[in-house]
Amino acid sequence: MFESSSNSLTFLIKTNSVAFARNFFVFYYFFSPETTHCGGSLTGPNGTFISPNYPSSYPPFTYCVWNIQTAKKSKINLEFKDLFLELDQNCQFDFLAVYDGLTTNTGLIGKVCGVSRPTFQSSSNGMTVVLSTDYANSYRGFSARYTSILPDPPEPDTSLTCSSDRLEIVLSKDYLDSLGYNETHLYLNDPTCRPVSTDPVIFSFPLSSCGTIKKDEGHRITYTNIVTLSETDTIITRKKMVQIVAKCIMENNSTVEVIYVTENNLIKNTTSVGRYNVSMSFYDSDSFSNPVLQSPYYVELNQTLFAQVSLHSTDPDLLVFVDTCVASPQPDFGSVTYDLIRSGCNKDDTVVTYPPIEHYGRFKFNAFRFLRSFSSVYLQCDILICDSTINSRCTEGCISRRKRDASSYTWKAKTVVGPIRLKRGLRAADHSGTLTKTDAEETSNLQGKSFYILSFVALISNVIIVAATILKYYRRQPAYGYQKIQSSY
Repeated sequence: MFESSSNSLTFLIKTNSVAFARNFFVFYYFFSPETTHCGGSLTGPNGTFISPNYPSSYPPFTYCVWNIQTAKKSKINLEFKDLFLELDQNCQFDFLAVYDGLTTNTGLIGKVCGVSRPTFQSSSNGMTVVLSTDYANSYRGFSARYTSILPDPPEPDTSLTCSSDRLEIVLSKDYLDSLGYNETHLYLNDPTCRPVSTDPVIFSFPLSSCGTIKKDEGHRITYTNIVTLSETDTIITRKKMVQIVAKCIMENNSTVEVIYVTENNLIKNTTSVGRYNVSMSFYDSDSFSNPVLQSPYYVELNQTLFAQVSLHSTDPDLLVFVDTCVASPQPDFGSVTYDLIRSGCNKDDTVVTYPPIEHYGRFKFNAFRFLRSFSSVYLQCDILICDSTINSRCTEGCISRRKRDASSYTWKAKTVVGPIRLKRGLRAADHSGTLTKTDAEETSNLQGKSFYILSFVALISNVIIVAATILKYYRRQPAYGYQKIQSSY
């Protein structure tokens, strides 16, 4: 459908030399814009419109255009409660045309005439409806209603990472755009903390900063912060305020991150799992200033060894407690084990534990070795991490198992250090460490040959001893003489 800008119009048809049947039907008419009282612009989220004179007959030579535009990223659904136009097979005389956009140059969704109740849907937030009639056979026209179809609420494209010392919140720029916000509209509990990146938007900060709320919940401690999306530089707004609640849950040898979004009482959740950053090292003295870096750690039998467990966290209110430590000659602790500390109680006479200091748990013991020629000793310790601002398991020290079951702790982590070896095995260990596979095979062959040689020498020695014994026996018998018999001849 074409509309001229004045009272003249040129219609040009161009063909080529290919022979095939061509036909077309063109209908034109004129109208005065000053006398047109139909059509218009519709911008509400929903609405109704009717043909001129409805439900009476529409006038001849009617040309009405309705432009419908709704909110961004919405679609338009159009339905006709009543439609009665002149009926012909190709809808050439009186018809109603629906276009997928705000002009008649966009794609045609459909064209109807006669008696029906059709429905149409646009692919965007714009739709054009045109009513065109000729000079004869007028009927009652139509009554239509349109509604906007909003897309499903976008899934929160966010992520949360928690570690022992930091909290990181990531929000995609597309997700913020879908809500009508950008990085300037985002605020943490402490509004002075700003994103470190804008695409994607990233907040990264220590656990105990930016207004993070810490809460002790018995067997766990949570760190919570809220990202608020709102416009603060305007007097009014028609956007929904969105809050993204980021929560780190510390419990049971893991770090669990929970992030959920609240929007008009709508909550969406995302979870992920991490680990505590806990380490254990030996030190050369009770000052715990110089860690032992060599591995294996060669020591003298009965030498005093100093061990320290460290929690790497920015939260100053955490306390580390060494609950249990066992020793084993194997790194998998699947064979025989020996208790140094159990439930906070010293099980070895040489163990001395130091009072907990912030993020450090310390103890000392005297070096020992396992029987049955085991050359190494490994340590595995269970570590409890508590809130130092309240009475907790970390401050109770040695307790019985029955009382321990009734007690609570915050987190539990496991750490391993080793091996420890005695210095007298250092030379043998160094020598065995330099043997190649071929050297080992040759050594094995030489050992086999030496066994057979020694066996042969032992056998010969036994034979010589037996022979000497027999000879000695016969020498002790009485001597017998003899003489030559004279011949009688």
